[in-house]
Amino acid sequence: MDKVIPASASDESKAMVVANMDGAYYRVVSRHEWGAMAPLSQERLQGPARKAVIHHTALWHCRGPKDCQDQLTYIQNMHIQKRGFSDIGYNFLIGEDGTVYEGRGWGVVGAHVKGNNHDSIGIAFMGNFNDESLSAAALSSARQLLQSGVSLGHLLPMYVLQGHRDLASTECPGTMLYEALKLLAQH
Repeated sequence: MDKVIPASASDESKAMVVANMDGAYYRVVSRHEWGAMAPLSQERLQGPARKAVIHHTALWHCRGPKDCQDQLTYIQNMHIQKRGFSDIGYNFLIGEDGTVYEGRGWGVVGAHVKGNNHDSIGIAFMGNFNDESLSAAALSSARQLLQSGVSLGHLLPMYVLQGHRDLASTECPGTMLYEALKLLAQH
């Protein structure tokens, strides 16, 4: 079982540190900590997700807590006000430094790929990965987040990992990130 350890009080990202069963650590910033608005409504997944769908935000690469929080707020506002979603569409988002930001979180139906939200979680990497590579820190945190999802029972052990483009006509998650998906595969 994963263990959550409060980060130090001086940590400017106010992140929780999560330790996986294998001893690896990654930081998670809660919705409250990044200043998310409350969702307008919320629907729970009916059991563990069968798929993990990878996205990019196709926006700027966030390189620190303030920059990432600004992007999260921008995305949540856009998803609610312009797209008519009840909340930010993704379950989790990951910054270039490897910090994981809680979107809708575990066990909640996302709004990240039409027709595929009721059996999946959506993970978005913050930035545009059409021409830029994914950082090692972001890749490592994504791998650990997926492992946590399995160990916590939110993601099936034999989940299918897909890019957004596998399920819809889009460039998302960008050419460079799509190529990196094989590095995230669990088997």
